[in-house]
Amino acid sequence: MNTPTTPVPAKKSRPPGRPGGDTTAQRERLIDAALNAFAHKGIAASSLRAIASAAGVTPALVNYYFGNKAKLLAAVVAERLLPALMGLSQSLRETGDDPAALIREFIQGMRRVVQAHPWLPPLWVREVLCEGGGLRELLMSHIAPLISRMLAERFAAAQRRGALNPDLEPRLLVVSLVGLTLFPYAAAPIWRGLFNAPELDDEALARHTLILLERGLESPHAP
Repeated sequence: MNTPTTPVPAKKSRPPGRPGGDTTAQRERLIDAALNAFAHKGIAASSLRAIASAAGVTPALVNYYFGNKAKLLAAVVAERLLPALMGLSQSLRETGDDPAALIREFIQGMRRVVQAHPWLPPLWVREVLCEGGGLRELLMSHIAPLISRMLAERFAAAQRRGALNPDLEPRLLVVSLVGLTLFPYAAAPIWRGLFNAPELDDEALARHTLILLERGLESPHAP
């Protein structure tokens, strides 16, 4: 006599193409891996396969979450780059109209941004400064109005009311501030090694830059 067996429930199969595991964590790892690759290898030189490998997932998941490199780059910009700079833009808007206070906040704010997001200086050098950089157009269309043009307008207004040296060019003052912050951060491994000065950290750099600029901020007509 045959003993009846208990049927084994059929194993539910996952719909094709859908990832298993923690999908949110996988997507975040892909964005972080892409950001690191874009900053240190460049956007054009970073393959989706290498990004997937660095994130510990299969290349198919890159296509599942983002479709292609252009959409992955758009996610990096929207979810990493712009939020990092939006915080600096907001703090500058809340600082007021005093040019010395604006410059101090820009320098200290940039220090905070770089400390929280060390990928920013190399990404700026590779993808904004270099000819053909993949983020140069983004700088002109999105980032410039947030910070650069806003600062230039405030510096020009300060000149008109006699609160800033009239011999300064407000727009070039913004260029100088960027050059005195992002460039030294990007070149830090070089000049720290050149001078054998590991003690010159980001805080020391910010303090030095403020002292360097202090005398040039005063208007000869100020009381």
